[in-house]
Amino acid sequence: MPYLYPTSVRKTSVYLPENLKDELTGLARRWERSEAELLRLAVERLIQAARADTAPGARTRVRQPGPRLVGVGVGPSDPELITERAVATVRDADRVFAASTAPDAIGRAEAVVRTAAPEVQVDRLVLDIAGDPAARSASLAAAATTVVETLDTGSVVAFVTLGDPNVYSTFPALGAIVADLRPSVPITTVPGVMAFQELAAETGTVLAQDGEYLTLAVAGVDPTPLDGLLTDAHHTVVVYKGGRHLPAVATSLRDRDRLEGAVMGEMIGLPGGRCVPVATVADRPASYLATVVIPAIRGSRR
Repeated sequence: MPYLYPTSVRKTSVYLPENLKDELTGLARRWERSEAELLRLAVERLIQAARADTAPGARTRVRQPGPRLVGVGVGPSDPELITERAVATVRDADRVFAASTAPDAIGRAEAVVRTAAPEVQVDRLVLDIAGDPAARSASLAAAATTVVETLDTGSVVAFVTLGDPNVYSTFPALGAIVADLRPSVPITTVPGVMAFQELAAETGTVLAQDGEYLTLAVAGVDPTPLDGLLTDAHHTVVVYKGGRHLPAVATSLRDRDRLEGAVMGEMIGLPGGRCVPVATVADRPASYLATVVIPAIRGSRR
């Protein structure tokens, strides 16, 4: 009688004891990935770590004792643009937080971490970004309280944010509250790639050359501050959070002969994202986090 292979034996039984098999199965279900993919990922990282340990001149990271809060920039949205330093930081942290609009809503920063470091669990801090100032302050205070409670256990806490944690990020406000509550806790940041840098790269836009200036601004209902920046031909202006005001921004550019070369990007690195000339999308608002780059006037135009 020929030998019959058992059909109920899992491949992971060759490598893992029963308790690890069960944990791996649960992990694969939560992350919606196959067990084989998770095993491959773990082996790859083990080999990479071994190579780094033996590589000439390899950097040795020594974890400092005690609690610490780290703001981590994860780039504009594309997981390929998160830095190795950022990935290492979230993996090394005892707990990782990300801002969210609701407990069941996955924010873009969390989505980047899920792809770049799927083994890292991200906890959500619900922040009210659309309410009045009092509601926003209350949600920020509640988030800081959660962070402080974790720090009090001696944990290293990472807060992930799109772009860079020091540029138009929630992290400085969160860090300020934490610093008031726990002055002795070190607070540091890990820089990240900004959306306007990716937009410039995708569209071949030079941001600044010798003798030019680069200004980062936030679009508002009142276009007067932007108008002042546009009068200087040597100024490259980056407009953040300008999607809802895109028609007004385009009108200002047209009135000051700055529409040529201006580009808009939204959801960069995500399905449905786009990097296009402002002139082609000036008739309607874009998404809230859209970015506009208006390059300095160069050559014969100047």
